Amino acid sequence: MFKEFFDNYIYKYYKYIVATGVVVLCLILGVFYLSHNSKKINNDEKRFTANIISKDEITSNEEEEVKYFFVDIKGEVVNPNVYKLEENSRIIDVINLAGGLKEGADTSVLNLSKKIVDEMLIIIYSNDEINKIKEGNKTITEVIKIVEKECICPDPQINDACDVNEKANNETTMVNINNASVEDLMRLPGIGESKAKSIIDYRLENGVFTNIEDIKSVTGIGDSVFDKIKDYLTI
Repeated sequence: MFKEFFDNYIYKYYKYIVATGVVVLCLILGVFYLSHNSKKINNDEKRFTANIISKDEITSNEEEEVKYFFVDIKGEVVNPNVYKLEENSRIIDVINLAGGLKEGADTSVLNLSKKIVDEMLIIIYSNDEINKIKEGNKTITEVIKIVEKECICPDPQINDACDVNEKANNETTMVNINNASVEDLMRLPGIGESKAKSIIDYRLENGVFTNIEDIKSVTGIGDSVFDKIKDYLTI
């Protein structure tokens, strides 16, 4: 009798029992899936966050390592001006940034592959300026000095794009800046007549220099000029 009742009960409610079982199974599978997927999402978020932090740190380090220099370019370029470039740039990069060379520019006495330095001055000469001096049977070294003094600016050897400045440094003797004359001071690399007079005027107004670094207080004597002459200064 009990078996008959059980069989009738199963037969009558079979669909409901199966449906309930399916629902319960789906719930169990759903909970398992959500739990597993949640862990996966959390892991992915952690990896993504770690990647962002890592990339940000790399970018920050790269930005901190970049150093910039300011360079003044004059003469036969399209847009003479002061330009900001990365420290590993070369003179040719400055020329390109200034719009390139004008027609008639002459770079034969310049080293275009030379690396730039901060506060560098580059002067691009014209063919006429170079040829006019060459016609007088002058050497390239003399051409650079004369062109800079007579055709470009009052200070000879001021053009940092010329390798001749480095050669001239080796020939310079020690100069006592407390008693040197204009002519003595002009033997220093990068010091022309106007800067030499400024040094003497400063000395007359403020007294003798107590150390060689004091010369940087003179108008026109910045760090770049001082770096060129400091090995030849004495007091």
